[in-house]
Amino acid sequence: MKPRTKILIIAGSDSSGGAGIQADIKTVTALGGYAMTAVTAITAQNTTGVSSIVSIPPKEISKQILFTAKDIKPDAIKIGMLHSKEVIKEVIKSLANIKNNKIVLDPVMIAKSGTKLIDDQAISILRNRLISKVFLITPNIPEAEVLIGKKIKTLDEMILAAYDLIQMGANNVLIKGGHLKSRWVQDILVNTKELHLFKNKKITTKNTHGTGCTLSSAIATFLGCGKPLHKSCELGISYVNNAIRSNLNYGKGHGPVNHLISIELNNKFK
Repeated sequence: MKPRTKILIIAGSDSSGGAGIQADIKTVTALGGYAMTAVTAITAQNTTGVSSIVSIPPKEISKQILFTAKDIKPDAIKIGMLHSKEVIKEVIKSLANIKNNKIVLDPVMIAKSGTKLIDDQAISILRNRLISKVFLITPNIPEAEVLIGKKIKTLDEMILAAYDLIQMGANNVLIKGGHLKSRWVQDILVNTKELHLFKNKKITTKNTHGTGCTLSSAIATFLGCGKPLHKSCELGISYVNNAIRSNLNYGKGHGPVNHLISIELNNKFK
């Protein structure tokens, strides 16, 4: 089997492997893509929390992006953790040189454990300069609340928040509804022309570390294969739900999902 698409991932490293660039690589690979990376930060973390964060110099992040893309042109780009305004500025400049129109931004701000991963200045520049330059942003409810400065407690407020983000310059918005108290998870996809609702039964488990990273990478992979936005989101959500349902139960805290759920091993490897 040859990879069907080439995806450049710009994100931070998660030493436990459940989230961040490790989850991104696993997702892209499991869905039949070829993953390339630009590491923005190194974290020491496990399922119970984040111990430390070490930043990669912004110029080195830019070099990773440009030198990689110069040789192997990505079909789509996924952006995750960008923890400082300097990093975001360098990424914006780098993206202008690549000229790729299939960019998925997962505005990573808070780890599953509650640790803040981005400072206020970075949030401001992400809101004011970056979201308008990407094809799709995929915030969860807490991240959307930070971006719009309002609380979100209902599906209607999710929809209003999505349109607020469109007014701020976003082209397409997928707000993930997993934080609402409900038997169902309702994710909404909004742009200036349409609104789609994806409704799935909530899976009861604590093992959801890295679901946001996984979803955004899955959507980028499907976009890179040439699938339309709505279908890419639908397939990405389905992949993540199946990965959660597997319930690996690794670690003492919020464990990872099963990125291998889409893979069937050839008999000779069993």
